[in-house]
Amino acid sequence: MSYLRPLGAEREGRPGGGLWLEQSQAPPNLLSQMEMLHKLDNMQFVDNERSVLYIKHPLPELCNMTILDNNLLAAATRLVQERLPPGWEVERVGVSSRAPRLRITSKEGRLGEVAVVALKRPDPRSVKLLPPARSVLVTAPYLSRSVRHVLEEAGASYLDQTGNVRLVLDEPGLFISTTGAAANPWPDKRRFTLRGVKAGRVVCALVRSAPPTGVRELGAAAGTDPGYVSRLLGMLDREALVDRTSRGRVARVDWRKVLERWAEEAPLESRCSASTWLAPRGLPSLWDGLRSADFRYRVTGSAAAARIAPVAPTRLVSVYVEDAEHTASVLELRATEAAANIILLEPVDAQHFEKGDVRDRLRCAPLPLVVADLLSGPGRSPAEAEAVMDWMADHLEVWRG
Repeated sequence: MSYLRPLGAEREGRPGGGLWLEQSQAPPNLLSQMEMLHKLDNMQFVDNERSVLYIKHPLPELCNMTILDNNLLAAATRLVQERLPPGWEVERVGVSSRAPRLRITSKEGRLGEVAVVALKRPDPRSVKLLPPARSVLVTAPYLSRSVRHVLEEAGASYLDQTGNVRLVLDEPGLFISTTGAAANPWPDKRRFTLRGVKAGRVVCALVRSAPPTGVRELGAAAGTDPGYVSRLLGMLDREALVDRTSRGRVARVDWRKVLERWAEEAPLESRCSASTWLAPRGLPSLWDGLRSADFRYRVTGSAAAARIAPVAPTRLVSVYVEDAEHTASVLELRATEAAANIILLEPVDAQHFEKGDVRDRLRCAPLPLVVADLLSGPGRSPAEAEAVMDWMADHLEVWRG
C-alpha cells in the first residue's frame, strides 16, 4: 500500500535493480519483518543526505494509493457487497491513510474490519513474505491458483477482479468463498511458461535430479543452454516450486507441483498429435506386438501407470510412436473414432524415445512424462497420476536413478 513506496535507482549512489522500500514509511509490524529478512541478506542502503534507510525487498509490486489502488479498493468493496448476506453492508475506511480497510457491518449491527493490501502482479514466493494475518484482505487484478493456495494456508482473505474471493471474519462471523477465472484474463506477454520442447526437457531433468544441483548440470541433462535453464528456474523460484542457494543451485524441488504446473501449461495435446485405433484381437495381442517391435515406441498413460500403481483395468492404451501409420500397419491396427482401444501419439520432442524404463518387457515413457500425460487426461487419468506420484514419493531412488 502507500507506506511501501517503490524507489528507482535514479538517485545517485543507490544500487539499481529490485524494489527499494523507504523504511521510514513502513508500519512497525511489517518493518520488523523486513529488517529481519534483510539483515540476513545484507541488502541495505543508507542515504546519508536524507538520513533514510532503504531496503531492497523482493515483495511483489505494491500499489501506492493511486488510481490503480483506488480502482482495486472500489472493486473489492463492490465484489464483497455483492456476496454479503441480505442486510449486511461494507464500506471503505481510511482510504486517504496508509492503511485502507473494509468495514463490514452485519444485519444486527456488529462490526468487523479487514486491512486491504493491493498488489499488482503477486506470485507465491513474494506473497509468502507478507506478514501472516487473519485480518488481511489481499486484492489484485488476478490471483493465480498457487497464490490463492499460499494465502489460504496463511489464513488470509483474498479477492481478485474475476471473482476469486475468500473472506473470513471472526467478528461478525462470516465466511465467503466464490470461484472466478481459472486463468489470468490479462496475462503478462513476457511471462515465462513451461510450454515448448525446451521447457519440457528441463522439467523432466529437474524432477529427476537429486538436489543440490546446478544450472549447468540441468542444462546438460536437458540438452539445452544454461541461460534458458536459469530463466526457467527463476520463474519456478518465484512460484515457490523450487528453492535455490545464494549461488543459484537448486536446493529443493517440489516435483509434484512442478509436474502439475507442466501438465497445466503444456497439456498432452500441445505436445503431440494423436490418432485413435482399434486392436481387433484385443490388448494381449498388442502387447505381444510391441514386445517384438523393431521400431521406437514408449508406452505412457494408464497402461504405464498400471505397471507400478494400478487403479483400474486398462482399457485404453496410449503409445508414443514416430510414425502412426507405419506402427498401425505393423501391429495390424484399424483406424477408428469409436470403440478405440489404442491412441498413437506422435510427439513434438523426439527425446521421448531416448529415455524411459522397461517394465514387463515393454518400453515405457519416463515416469515424469507419464504423470504429466495422465494429469491432462480425461476420466480417471488424474487419479491414476496421483497414485503414480504416491509411488514415486516412496521410491525416489528408483525412478531418479
